[in-house]
Amino acid sequence: MATNSKQTSRSVASLAGKTLQSGNASQVQKQLAASALAQAHTGKQTGAAIEATASKALRSSSASATTQKLAGSVVSQSNRKR
Repeated sequence: MATNSKQTSRSVASLAGKTLQSGNASQVQKQLAASALAQAHTGKQTGAAIEATASKALRSSSASATTQKLAGSVVSQSNRKR
């Protein structure tokens, strides 16, 4: 299996932390934020289910800038063969 060595950047990790603490964040935003944080400073890769969620968020014209930034980070850390 091909691995992806990318990790969540400090700025995205900070955004993810703030998103998880926010009472206004959507469930999708919280899922993306949790995935991004799980991949900060680790070798973990995005799972297939959250990759699909992130991909859908990136294609959505109504997704917020926060959602798109988190989704972009999550997708970039996915398994390259998927």
